[in-house]
Amino acid sequence: MPAKLLDNPLVVSVLGRLMEQPAHPYQLLTELRSRSEHYASAVNRGTLYNVVSAVVEQGWAVEEGQQRSGNRPERTVYALTPAGSAELVRRLDHEIRHPARGFTGFLGAIAYLGALGPDGALDALSERIERLRERSEEDGRLLAEVHAEGVPRLYVIEAEYALAQDRSEIAWLESIRAEIAEGTLSWPGHEEVSD
Repeated sequence: MPAKLLDNPLVVSVLGRLMEQPAHPYQLLTELRSRSEHYASAVNRGTLYNVVSAVVEQGWAVEEGQQRSGNRPERTVYALTPAGSAELVRRLDHEIRHPARGFTGFLGAIAYLGALGPDGALDALSERIERLRERSEEDGRLLAEVHAEGVPRLYVIEAEYALAQDRSEIAWLESIRAEIAEGTLSWPGHEEVSD
């Protein structure tokens, strides 16, 4: 198993989910996808199964038995080991203490915002702001529902963090959009934005 596979952020998710209760890989896949749109778009079956294999190979999880549901094939259920629990705590502690810069598609794109020209940039930023507002309103509504159902805040704190990130990004984007519209963000090679 390639060592780089152990650097995959899914390792923490798999160990964390196994901390809750033993599960088979397909169950892990469906539950992680259902918990967050971030997982839904980022987790594919092959990668998850490879991460589970790597976690088992490291001794962080062990086979606990087989499970069959209806006519489906038997699935191997895995449980977290004490070594896996210790590794989860070590990784969580490190990730929380040490902020890391991640490179996203948006970060790469915003670096070349100037290529759109002022009008194109205003249009693109306005659409992104609107999409983020819609998403944050929906996420805020869902979070409020979960809290109203009595789910402890700590169980959904990652959703709260994602919502705060979206709201912060909206505020930043609005300030950049205002600077472009007011002509205070210099735009080499372009005339001022028309009103």
